[in-house]
Amino acid sequence: MAFVLDGTQPYPFPVLRYFPAMPVASDNPVTVEGVELGRMLFHDPILSADSSRSCASCHQQRYAFSDGPLRYSKATDGSELPRHTPALFNLAWYPAFFWDGRAETLEEQVLHPVRDPMELGAGWPMALQRIRTAERYAAPFKRAFGDQAMDSVLVARAIAQYLRSLISANSKYDRVLRGEDLFTADEYAGFVLANEQNKGDCLQCHITDQHALGTAMRFSNNGLDPPDPSDRFTDPGRYAITGSEKDLGAFKIPSLRNVALTAPYMHDGRFSSLEEVVEFYSNAVHASAYTDPRMSTARRGGAHLNDREQRQLIAFLHTLTDSSFVVDPKHGDPF
Repeated sequence: MAFVLDGTQPYPFPVLRYFPAMPVASDNPVTVEGVELGRMLFHDPILSADSSRSCASCHQQRYAFSDGPLRYSKATDGSELPRHTPALFNLAWYPAFFWDGRAETLEEQVLHPVRDPMELGAGWPMALQRIRTAERYAAPFKRAFGDQAMDSVLVARAIAQYLRSLISANSKYDRVLRGEDLFTADEYAGFVLANEQNKGDCLQCHITDQHALGTAMRFSNNGLDPPDPSDRFTDPGRYAITGSEKDLGAFKIPSLRNVALTAPYMHDGRFSSLEEVVEFYSNAVHASAYTDPRMSTARRGGAHLNDREQRQLIAFLHTLTDSSFVVDPKHGDPF
């Protein structure tokens, strides 16, 4: 059982009937006080070099904590970051973070952007000096961590607790699972297509029948690109971390939840609409030695869904939008 600091309250997560059991970080239990401190830090530009941006600048609640319509978020120098900004929700279940999985825990992930000169860029010595001298943080830190000395570890733990509190579980799809709503005929047909191996074949990577996370939580080369003659990809993806040939062009599989809110799509944001994504999986998948072998339709170039089937699949994808999540004030800017 995770140790909870005296004087703090365990965070009241919702009852999630159709989710796997939530993994618990034994060294960083989620508390009401920790989440509130993390929410402040996430929305505060105090962590950026010029105090002009926060974590929330590129992870906006109205877009399910993605960067909305931008293909690439802006770096501190005004240039573009090399990959599309992913959405943030239901992160407690993920075994690794970033598109290439370079961080194994949320706490480790949080440490990266502050020291990355392309992202927030303040560096931890500067960021900590600012937080320690900001009066607004003295009481919240004490409530969350008692008399522990403020350092980057505690800052990362607080933000990680806030990120674990971002639970999205109230879409129409969820209400159907709970018996509170019904799919339309097209939505149900799309659900069936997504979970039929010889049709949409989405279930290999995006699970919506076995559990409700919408992802298999692993890495996959989904046939976006053929390798060049040297068998290297423009962006090698997971391979850059593991050095394993099987990971060439593989990226973290995102959840289908809130997918209608998080365009553009893929690690490089190449597709601007769900229609483009479904057309790619229908007719433009590249089969190579590195394409995920679980993609049974890849060897024939895609699922070859007709126009009606594509519309039905998209209708189902829209049922995964959690409209309450993106306006819930408990996740929003506390300032």
